Amino acid sequence: MTMSPLWQPSPAAIQRTRMYHFMRYINNHEQQQLTDYQHLHSWSVAHSDRFWHHIWNYFEVIGQRGDCIVKSPELIPGAQWFADSRLNFAENLLRYRDDRLALIFRGEDGSRQQLTYAELYSEVAACAQAMRTLGVVSGDRVAAMLPNCIETIIAMLAATSIGAIWSSCSPDFGVQGVLDRFGQIEPKLFITVEGYFYNGKVLDISDKVNAIQAQLPSLSATVLVRFSRREHRVHNAVEWEQFLDRSTSQLEFAQLPFNSPLYIMFSSGTTGVPKCIVHGAGGTLLQHLKEHALHTDLDRDDVLFYFTTCGWMMWNWLVSGLAQGATLVLFDGSPFAPKPEVLWDIAEHERISVFGTSAKYLSALEKAGVKPRESHNLSNLRSILTTGSVLAPESFDYVYRDIKTNLCLSSISGGTDIISCFALGNPMLPVYRGQLQCRGLGLDVQVYNDKGQAIFAEKGELVCANSFPCMPLGFWHDNDGSRYFSAYFARFDNTWAHGDYAEITAQQGVIIYGRSDAVLNPGGVRIGTAEIYRQVEKIDAVLESIAVGQQWQDDERVVLFVRLRDGVILDADLQQQIRQVIRSNTTPRHVPAVIAQVHDIPRTISGKIVELAVRQVIHGEVVKNTDALANPMALELFRNRPELAQ
Repeated sequence: MTMSPLWQPSPAAIQRTRMYHFMRYINNHEQQQLTDYQHLHSWSVAHSDRFWHHIWNYFEVIGQRGDCIVKSPELIPGAQWFADSRLNFAENLLRYRDDRLALIFRGEDGSRQQLTYAELYSEVAACAQAMRTLGVVSGDRVAAMLPNCIETIIAMLAATSIGAIWSSCSPDFGVQGVLDRFGQIEPKLFITVEGYFYNGKVLDISDKVNAIQAQLPSLSATVLVRFSRREHRVHNAVEWEQFLDRSTSQLEFAQLPFNSPLYIMFSSGTTGVPKCIVHGAGGTLLQHLKEHALHTDLDRDDVLFYFTTCGWMMWNWLVSGLAQGATLVLFDGSPFAPKPEVLWDIAEHERISVFGTSAKYLSALEKAGVKPRESHNLSNLRSILTTGSVLAPESFDYVYRDIKTNLCLSSISGGTDIISCFALGNPMLPVYRGQLQCRGLGLDVQVYNDKGQAIFAEKGELVCANSFPCMPLGFWHDNDGSRYFSAYFARFDNTWAHGDYAEITAQQGVIIYGRSDAVLNPGGVRIGTAEIYRQVEKIDAVLESIAVGQQWQDDERVVLFVRLRDGVILDADLQQQIRQVIRSNTTPRHVPAVIAQVHDIPRTISGKIVELAVRQVIHGEVVKNTDALANPMALELFRNRPELAQ
């Protein structure tokens, strides 16, 4: 069946892209005749050492590259990339020091701040000097519980300029959720706020900060950013402006090995204490340079926005846009307060060219009847990025119908595990409904069946069959590497298994059907939860849904919980409509045996629904770590449901 694209770049537009320029660069330096992206990708995988060598040179990475590109590339894990290279991550993000805007902050309360690249450099210098005076050295951990504001980026760049390891979460984390993370990594410095804004409210977190400080004995100091500008009760903290040391205007960048720890990220923690995933400076830098410049076509003239918190890896990804000299727009607060159009007001006012958000946001926007195309001037907008969950084909329709017809809609997928993407956008390629545009350069992304064989146009396990520089350095306190190996490499020999249920399409795009561990299995047929969600959420009465498998009579049956619009009741007619839509567009196996109404659906603090936790609750099992959830009380809505006993 021939599929027509929703959007396609013109030949002239393709030749203006940085991806096209990079392909010509490879042709010139490697005596190749690559003519399109598929040829370029194939070459980058077959010659991954040469590819990453050229990424370093093409982007003029600041540092000492050394002679060794990769040792033991066949070992997964175990390959050592750029083993004799040295660099500093912050230095590469602060290469521009002029009067162009680097950062614009927009708060839910209507506040606006901005910094030029020159001002950003000076602020980072003052913060780094203060950290050095405190005794922060290379390898120390700096932990932050901060909103997505300018001070957060300043602090991260200051810490990483010294060689300290940065780790962050957002202020909406509970006390135990913060301690489960930061307690494992024993930070020397803790940076936080006294309160924050969300959904029209000012939330004071003084008591939370005091409780966290009291249980982190490794701390030498706590620094307080006065974000909500209200009275507070935080004890034993120095305020941000008093902490900064403006005695020097120069930054000293520590030159460190390529594989020095940069970030500690955390798994969702819904099945136990979160895993502390350690990411290296060099691998993160090269991967983000590639993704921003080539796959997103970002340059100095762009204004990049991503709706994220500091507890989600997309914050780390967003900040790396500084390396391209772009202007970053930061937003903190509810994307629906005081009205659903608030982010589009910002997009118009700040002339955003690349707008990043979650799939859930676009779905909620459509349900709210918002049509930015009719209400806003989006002439500067050329790309929308989405991640966090599967972008339904209907959301592709919504974007091109109600936001803008002429833009590149790039659904991207990867995760905290690699602090980047396995499949993502491409300004040279068309956009097909429901598909991620391509697999990332340098990554041998495939889909395997249960026997570990590569399959095409079939559903299976998303894997990466070659080594790559942004593979994690490992897990914190996992001295023998056993937990790290078990997480990604135990399933298939010498292969990274990502845990997504996916398909590579005839158009060489990728479809993600959900997490492998949440795949439903009625009658032995594997069904990705996203296949059900995309049908259910077509129905106007349904705001969102969650599907799980229930053990039933020596088999598994599909149970669907739906959250409906205010005032709507799940009666027999609506149940029949839901079943009919699913049956008509999928298979009888997809039709849920039970449909039940709930008033809330549990999700992680980064906004992902938690099928595994719901499955545990309906089977009477203990959910080990509810502190990882934004709304843990929602789990009680699923306990002892009479519908599940019938």
